[in-house]
Amino acid sequence: MQPQSLSVKRAQVEFHNFASLGEPERAMAAYLEENLRRSGFIRNHLSFIGPMTPFLEIGANAGHTSYMLVNEFGADGFALDLSADALRHGIALMDKWQLQRAPIRIAGDAVNLPFADGSLRCVLAFQMLSQFMDIESVFLEVKRVLAPGGVFLFAEEPLRRALSLRLYRCPYYNAMKPWERKLYDWGLLGYLVQDVIGAHQEESFGIRQNHTMGLTDWDALIRKHFVAHEYEVFVPQRGWGERVMKRIARRLDRHGSDWVPARLLGGTLAAVCRKEGTSEVSGSMERFESYLRCPDCHASLKRDIEDVLRCVSCGYSAPNEGGVFNLLPSRERAELYPGDREDLIDFCLPNHESRLLEGWHGLEGIFGNKYRWIGARAAAVLKRVNSGPQRIRVRGHAHERLFEQGKPVRITVLANNEKVGEWTLDRTGLFVLEANLPFADQYRIDVLASPTWYAPGDGRELSVNLSLLRLIPGED
Repeated sequence: MQPQSLSVKRAQVEFHNFASLGEPERAMAAYLEENLRRSGFIRNHLSFIGPMTPFLEIGANAGHTSYMLVNEFGADGFALDLSADALRHGIALMDKWQLQRAPIRIAGDAVNLPFADGSLRCVLAFQMLSQFMDIESVFLEVKRVLAPGGVFLFAEEPLRRALSLRLYRCPYYNAMKPWERKLYDWGLLGYLVQDVIGAHQEESFGIRQNHTMGLTDWDALIRKHFVAHEYEVFVPQRGWGERVMKRIARRLDRHGSDWVPARLLGGTLAAVCRKEGTSEVSGSMERFESYLRCPDCHASLKRDIEDVLRCVSCGYSAPNEGGVFNLLPSRERAELYPGDREDLIDFCLPNHESRLLEGWHGLEGIFGNKYRWIGARAAAVLKRVNSGPQRIRVRGHAHERLFEQGKPVRITVLANNEKVGEWTLDRTGLFVLEANLPFADQYRIDVLASPTWYAPGDGRELSVNLSLLRLIPGED
């Protein structure tokens, strides 16, 4: 089983850039709340965890928890994420929170970690294991980079819920329909929908979620790879529907614990797991490159006077770009970070306008979430740079005003005047649309949207706003 396809990684880079940068005030508040929760969990298990330097946080997003570790706990280590742009946003965290120290930030892949065998004392992961179809592959890679006696700490991983019909994915609360909000407030919606509310938005980006793991599945996987562990289980209590069931489930548990409630109602798991053996690992970060290895050939990396990491064997190199070293394998790095190319219109890139035709309003938004409104129709030109089948990927946002007229909200995409896809949206919020394209060297892409609407005091005809158009391989 492939842990993550390249298309999923591409979607994650897009989503995390948006989530980290597109709404900075909301993101900052969420990061602060997460750090308070995570620091409490770490303090509860400090005696089991032991020394953390050098640590590695995988799936670090903007690196906010790694900043907490180096500033609040005095540890030193690395923050790793697929999204280099999200990691670069760490400078905003330092300014906002008046922090003095920062982790080493690395763009990398959790199933091909650019770290030497047995080099780390602690690996941490929050809300990221469930984004792998083969979770055990991450466990194996974590074990490889952990020194004997090292600790793997993960938290906020979803537990599969037994009491659910799993009829559909439900979005975040602010995008729910009125009847869904009512059931959510009563604690009844969880009995109808798939386990994690809010996964709908990430899945619409193309991110695949693995919510097949129940409490006994997690326990079996941990016992298979680690010699000791400590758990914390968090079971939801939304409204009377879940409060009553949790109370009943606790009575059914022979120890009066949350084990049976977690199996019935789901929730999240936090665990600290120790690798077999004991060893001494140097805690010095002065030559942090000594912990790393080349993502292509696995040889050692050296850092030169220009702050570029270079492989001693194959010629791979990774410069310091805004405080982040991109240590993804060469093929993935070229696909996930293509730069300004003719097959891509990313409204965050300065030269995107040269590929726009008619129908676009002015550029709005901030870095990580720049967009243009369209009216009934807008067009652009994309040229293929890769061989093989092509798909069009359109990313945008549907405003709530779009749905107030009571008409179906439709988006149609044409390629060289041929209709390649038509969709009906039923909710406000982010959307990602993909469709196969006929063979051509160049495409005129037309996006048609209806109905249109007008904002008070704004004479522009509006429908949806778009932030990305891109050609992607038809098959990964």
